[in-house]
Amino acid sequence: MVAVRRLTRLVAASLVTLGASGCSSVTAPPPGPPPPPPSGTMLRATPVVSGLSAPVYLSAPPGDPRLFVVEQVGRIRIVDAGGQLLGAAFLDIVGDVDTEPEGGLLSLAFHPQYQSNGFVYINSTNRQGHTVVERYTVSGDPNRLDASSAKLIIQINQTRSNHNGGQLQFGPDGMLYIFMGDGGGSGDPDGNGQDLDTLHGKILRLDVDGGDPFAIPSDNPFVGISGARDEIWAFGLRNPWRSSFDPASGMLYVADVGQNTIEEVNAVPATQGGVNYGWNTMEGSSCFGGGSCDMTGLTLPVEEYTQASGGCSVTGGRVYRGSAIPQIQGHYFYSDFCAGFLRSFRLQSGAATDRVEWTVGNLGSVSSFGEDASGELYVLDIGGTVSRIEAAP
Repeated sequence: MVAVRRLTRLVAASLVTLGASGCSSVTAPPPGPPPPPPSGTMLRATPVVSGLSAPVYLSAPPGDPRLFVVEQVGRIRIVDAGGQLLGAAFLDIVGDVDTEPEGGLLSLAFHPQYQSNGFVYINSTNRQGHTVVERYTVSGDPNRLDASSAKLIIQINQTRSNHNGGQLQFGPDGMLYIFMGDGGGSGDPDGNGQDLDTLHGKILRLDVDGGDPFAIPSDNPFVGISGARDEIWAFGLRNPWRSSFDPASGMLYVADVGQNTIEEVNAVPATQGGVNYGWNTMEGSSCFGGGSCDMTGLTLPVEEYTQASGGCSVTGGRVYRGSAIPQIQGHYFYSDFCAGFLRSFRLQSGAATDRVEWTVGNLGSVSSFGEDASGELYVLDIGGTVSRIEAAP
């Protein structure tokens, strides 16, 4: 990460990626790394595919044994049920995206009724550097999207080239959530994080089944409020890099990349709209820039660590809900783009507990986590490898 900060790193082929009163009762975690794993529980990261071009996201629709891997350069690749990387891309829009410095094709989301309607949503930055969310439909070949079926859902113009956020995800409520960065620049120079009249630095919530191209859910928290955008679900984010719903617990986890000091993970009930995550009043659980600040109404992270401890840019993950490793059920796993560690915690009564530093070796430049249709966990290295988290023998 450099001055404008942050998920900016030169990788292979010169590709640059990614980046008090009334406040939440959550308290900041103690300094220093988490403890080692409990005796008898060990994990390993087993490579399942390599040779990818800057993989940044992985997903699979329910009941589908394939893995769908997003390459930042503008392709979605398929790893079939036998573990083979298919030569032809599920989608190839390389000529339509701008990857510099934190753009490109950043995520995909399968519609909850994908098996019947074939709808896939993608988040990318176009050649002008603007965020676009589009819908594609699967073709007669289940391994290919129909490139001619592209339908624009929303475009959000960017005035700077970093902090795009970039994730899409359908929530347990069937709504499409879009996670947007603050629009870039150091310290949020435009004040977007706390400005409800812009879509930057926000989580957006859209009903893509209720209108064309979408409808505003009537229970979005700022509907009909003057000076606020109806699309907004939550605000006060800098550059949310990987977020996930955990339907089993009803929680939404949001990892937000820090400026120069603190990396953070937030967790709030998925049904709670209008959450203010604090940026740029706060960086993590501290007032941004030092000194004092008004924390009224802010929700503080459940977990954080300092860049001085060796990290630079948090990579959010997922709560493990697979069946292969029952010992880690309910652990939320996350990493750091620079440090390459594997850490986890359980959320109990709104606080992070059972923190673990897993001994798996350096995972490289971790760009994302993913989950297959069985709930098993994967970790992506921007250098080109996807690994599955497994129990070590």
